[in-house]
Amino acid sequence: MTSRLVIFGPPGAGKGTQAERLAAHLSIPTISTGELFRGHMREGTELGHLAASYISRGELVPDSVTVDMLKDRLQDPDTSRGFLLDGFPRNTAQVELLDELLGDKRLDGVIELAVDEEAIVERLLKRGELEGRSDDTEDVIRERLRVYSEQTAPVAALYKERGLLTTVDGMGEIDEVTQRLIAAVDAQ
Repeated sequence: MTSRLVIFGPPGAGKGTQAERLAAHLSIPTISTGELFRGHMREGTELGHLAASYISRGELVPDSVTVDMLKDRLQDPDTSRGFLLDGFPRNTAQVELLDELLGDKRLDGVIELAVDEEAIVERLLKRGELEGRSDDTEDVIRERLRVYSEQTAPVAALYKERGLLTTVDGMGEIDEVTQRLIAAVDAQ
């Protein structure tokens, strides 16, 4: 059985941690767009240089570059049984690009981690204090959440229309959330 999945949720929802745990349960790789960027830049690939040129100017890496990296990654043998995308798609234009990229290999499911906004603000403020992150101020966090909500709500609606969306409660202890995710995916 193949599992081609997407996981998304607001910044600070614990997506990265939960994606790794769920992927391990399903024996598939997690593919994070952030990791793809860093890997290509570290290896000095053409796509890495291109991504770095945007990032160094404080710009978003264009969807075309992200899709090229993703296309390259999906050719790797470890994706033959499936994959779990983390960080893509983030908007409806990227949904269409992902559809084109996958062709007949449609997604099997999309998981949305639902987390209370105030809990996220509190969590990220604590992280900012612990890790000395200057970008984790309350104003910056709230702006990131606003942008996420604005761009991602239509993505959730689109996948819901397609019958692919499963919303999982992301509140609580890490192990509890993992168990809810595994139960939701195993039930599909």
